[in-house]
Amino acid sequence: TTGESVWIKSATDAMDQALNELVASRKEEGQKLESLILKRCNAFKQYLAGYRGALPELQETHRQRLLDRIEQLSVEPDAKRLEEELVYSAQKTDVDEELDRLDAHLAAIAVAVAGKQPCGRRLDFLMQELNREANTLASKSASLTTTQTAVEFKVLIEQMREQIQNIE
Repeated sequence: TTGESVWIKSATDAMDQALNELVASRKEEGQKLESLILKRCNAFKQYLAGYRGALPELQETHRQRLLDRIEQLSVEPDAKRLEEELVYSAQKTDVDEELDRLDAHLAAIAVAVAGKQPCGRRLDFLMQELNREANTLASKSASLTTTQTAVEFKVLIEQMREQIQNIE
């Protein structure tokens, strides 16, 4: 029985060591994944800030382009109707709501990653939401800058999605 208890003690010690190493490995991997995801979120925020800063100029350029096209027509437009159409066009290309939702989703990602609960499903859902907003942004694109920004967003989202597949 002494040999048997030594064997049990050795097995128990080996099991404890293996479990401790597994926990430490998972913690280290989690920290690396958190760092990678937050790094991409920060890049996303930088693109978002740059785009927001360029937005007034992009909107004015779009408005002027429409006015220039109308000026090339051989008819004199009704001023009231022209203004209505410009407002309609501005509403159609307005992306403020999408940008606000992108901000909210990025904040939710930071909260989920910082939490102590399993967050893989939550992060996967947030990637779907980011992707939806990036698609809407692209569909409302009235400039090359908007299209390029949407593409950059989608690249970052896909990179984060790949990392999130490794999270519970």
